[in-house]
Amino acid sequence: MTERAAITEDVRRALAAEEGGRRWLRRVAALGVVAVLVGGGLVFRAKNRPPPPARFVTAAPTTGEVAEKVQATGAVQPVLQVNVGSQVNGRVARVHVDFNSVVKKGDVLAEIDPIQYGAQVTQATAQVAAQRANLESAKANAAAARVAFERTQRLFQQGLAAKGELDTANGQYEVAKAQVSAAEAQIGAIQAQLAQSQTNVGWTKIYSPVDGVVVSRSIDPGATVVASFQAPVLFVIAQDLRRMRVMADVDEADVGKLREGMEADAVVDAFPGESFHGTVQQVRYSPNNVQGVVTYSAVVEVENPDEKLRPGMTATVTIKTREVKAALRVPNAALRYKPSPPMGPNGKPMPVAPEPPLVKGTGRVYVVTNDKPGEEKSEPKVIQTGVTDGINTEVTGGLPPGAKIVTDEVDDPEKKKKGKPF
Repeated sequence: MTERAAITEDVRRALAAEEGGRRWLRRVAALGVVAVLVGGGLVFRAKNRPPPPARFVTAAPTTGEVAEKVQATGAVQPVLQVNVGSQVNGRVARVHVDFNSVVKKGDVLAEIDPIQYGAQVTQATAQVAAQRANLESAKANAAAARVAFERTQRLFQQGLAAKGELDTANGQYEVAKAQVSAAEAQIGAIQAQLAQSQTNVGWTKIYSPVDGVVVSRSIDPGATVVASFQAPVLFVIAQDLRRMRVMADVDEADVGKLREGMEADAVVDAFPGESFHGTVQQVRYSPNNVQGVVTYSAVVEVENPDEKLRPGMTATVTIKTREVKAALRVPNAALRYKPSPPMGPNGKPMPVAPEPPLVKGTGRVYVVTNDKPGEEKSEPKVIQTGVTDGINTEVTGGLPPGAKIVTDEVDDPEKKKKGKPF
């Protein structure tokens, strides 16, 4: 039994050793399969890896219209606006028009009570009549004095009158003639007062000086008008609302671009999407200084055939100062673009030599010389520029045909991470 047990134990050990070897073979085989799969995946990924993202955002030059424009805001006003006032004092008896009333030249707008001025006319008329009677009396006295003087003169020549009597008669005659002249002058003064009183009566009726529309009325019947020092404004009449003007406040940096006759378009908030065409009529020399900001008034007349524009509206005026058709143009972003400095080994930007300054009428763009992903390169080019509209700029020379120009760089997260200060 001892020998049989030993044999059994040897057999068992042999079987266990054979089973362990098979287990290791299976493990090694499984590891080999995993290694093959991982290696295949890495190879497949390497072969099918997408190219690195482009470093530059580029654009190609285009051909089209470039228009330089100046924008300004201002208030809409009638081309001709007349302030109608009163030249006499008094109580308003009647008002014949209201807001938005259409009036013709010579229409009566309002009437001031004429009783006081009518009484002045009556009084002046009576004074003229009385003074004319005085004039006739003075003339009669002058005639009598002339006769007495002539008689005394004849008697003096005959030696029948003294020299004193002749001088006395002559003096009386001269006084009588002076009284006639004084009476005539007094009549002229009173007639002037009469004319003034009659004029005042006429001024009690306030007439429209032009054809137009009443845009403002500041009196009502029963109100008292006082015109002692200056004529108060009672009505404001706009002559023709089919033509309006905008008093646009142009910035001092843009006023040198404006000229009379330039085309303009005006827009108002009341009619979004609708434009009113006009022209620049005048650029005034007088400055407007508001809190240190200097502007100049440009008078822009605009068409208003449907009378949509109303006095006082705020309008935004766009004036075309220069325009080029079919121009070679580049985006303004390309002219503003500056390349990022290269990163140093320490993760900080390296110093870059400053670019040479540009002269007037030129710009600097960066043209792509290598657009292979991951190896992009660009070089600066100085170009001649012309008109700009704020989005695109005309190119007049210096740009290679078919060039790709850089407008921006794609942000590199790794570069940002390396360059981030700690």
